[in-house]
Order: sequence, then C-alpha cells, then structure tokens
Amino acid sequence: MTATVMISELRKVLKRLHYPLEVTLVCARWYAAYPLSFRHLEEMMQERGDFFDHSAVHRWALKILPVMAATFRRRKRPVSTSWRMYETYIKVAGQWKYLYRTVEKSGDTDDFFLTAKRDLAAARRYLERAINLHGLPEKITIEKSGANTAAIRSVNGDACLDIELRQCKFLNNIVEQAHRAVKRITDPMLGFKSFCSAQKLIAGIETMHMVKKGQLRCTNGQPMSAAEQFYSLAF
Repeated sequence: MTATVMISELRKVLKRLHYPLEVTLVCARWYAAYPLSFRHLEEMMQERGDFFDHSAVHRWALKILPVMAATFRRRKRPVSTSWRMYETYIKVAGQWKYLYRTVEKSGDTDDFFLTAKRDLAAARRYLERAINLHGLPEKITIEKSGANTAAIRSVNGDACLDIELRQCKFLNNIVEQAHRAVKRITDPMLGFKSFCSAQKLIAGIETMHMVKKGQLRCTNGQPMSAAEQFYSLAF
C-alpha cells in the first residue's frame, strides 16, 4: 500500500467523523500516550471549549489509531536480529487474553500481537507474523515456556531455519519492563469491551510507545517531539 493510499484512507476516516482534524488527532494521541479514560478526555476537552460525548472519543480512537499504526509500520526503523519474547495478560470483555511482544536488548519494540489463547498455535502465528514483517532473527530469548519453545522449534523445523533458542529469565527482564510501560496505559481502562476494539486500541498504544522510544524514521532529518512525530503519520 502506497503512502498516497494511506493518507487518503485517513482523510476518508476523518471526513466521516465530522470533527476538526486537530481535535480528533489530539484525542487519539492523548488516549494512546497517557493513562486516561475516554471520560477523562471528554472533561479535558471541555476545558478547551470542545464539547462532545466520551463515546465520540472512543469512535475516533477506533478509526484513527489503526491507520496511524499501519503508517508507522512503513516508517519504522529496522530492528535487530536478537529478540526477547514474552507474553502478558490483557483483560478483554471480562476475560484474560494474551499480548505477545518481542523487544531488543536496548528495549526497542520489535513486534506485538494480541491473541485469545496462549498455546503453540498462537505463539507460532505470532512468530510467523513477526518474521514476515521484520525478517529472520538470529536468536530468540524466552523463559521456560513450553508453547514458545515448541513454536520456535516447529518454525525452525518446517522452514529449515536455524534460529538460536535461548531460555533465560534474567535476559527477559527487559520485556517485562516493556510490558509495564504499556499496561500503565491499559490498566486504567478497566478492560476492553471486545477483542476487535482491543486489537485496534492496543495497536495505537504500542505505536505511541514506539514513537516515544524514537523508533520512527523521520524523513526531514530534523529533531521532533513525540507529539510531532505522531502527527506526522497523518501527512
């Protein structure tokens, strides 16, 4: 998908929302960047003189954040070939789901994936997706997870690959720290209403987290704040 199509897609989304670009983008960014509920954002925007219901902010986030996340993937800095993989819990519609994530030793995020189950099939699906997006890693570090171990070995065997598997809890502490950074945003939300909305909103939260860590490849070469980088995804 070309950059022109992506911008056109966002313009169509914003046109259907019938609100100024500045208002919708600010709400989407604040929701993805800070531990705020939609009702918090409604109150904050009222202080600025913008009056709308918190459900409108929810609709804007669901429409805008997936488009921004897709644009970010095209402009993301390359990742290393040494991954640290782990999963954490996310509550969706009153049930625990699983957010798989891989990070580099520097703490930068390689990839993420929300799944309903934590088993061999889910771990393998995540690995195949990450490899398709970012290329083949040289090694993956995990804890002693049977599903993750089996997934890496099955990918190696079926595709005749030679990804090195390391099992070390100490080396995966950096992934747990990355989990906490994301869950500081999701925990105040008290869970997502549906799996589909959780996927879209978490994609935006993860994107904003990666922007803050400097993982966006800026084309103009000028230093930009995290907010400016996020807004640049719209143009």
